[in-house]
Amino acid sequence: MENRGLFKSGILFIMVIVLLLLARCGPVVVTSRPHNPPPPWFYPNRIEVVRYVYFPEYMIYYDLSARTYLYLDGNVWVRRNTLPPRYSHINLGRSRYERIRDYNDDNIRGYHDENNANRGRSNRNTPGSNRNTGK
Repeated sequence: MENRGLFKSGILFIMVIVLLLLARCGPVVVTSRPHNPPPPWFYPNRIEVVRYVYFPEYMIYYDLSARTYLYLDGNVWVRRNTLPPRYSHINLGRSRYERIRDYNDDNIRGYHDENNANRGRSNRNTPGSNRNTGK
């Protein structure tokens, strides 16, 4: 009888350990539409409330809620389900991205103008850039 109790305790202990290990393995994403899985390139490692992901090298946003891409076409921000052919060479799974926390508005232009408009690829006009002056 005692062996049976030890066996049940051992099985229960192993099950708890397995469940704890499995709980730490996968990401948890909280979006406004949890039934829509995030795209394959988005793999967070902790719980976050995120609506947008930004790819600074290409000035592309991805809206996790609407499952659309936002990018500049001329001087207008457009929303599309897929990227146009000019971006076909991009592998977003290998591209650097930033999670935009605490911004849920539909107007990405306002956010971009406030936070990312001065992020040029050149540092010639940034403060403290005195390479050419010898200072």
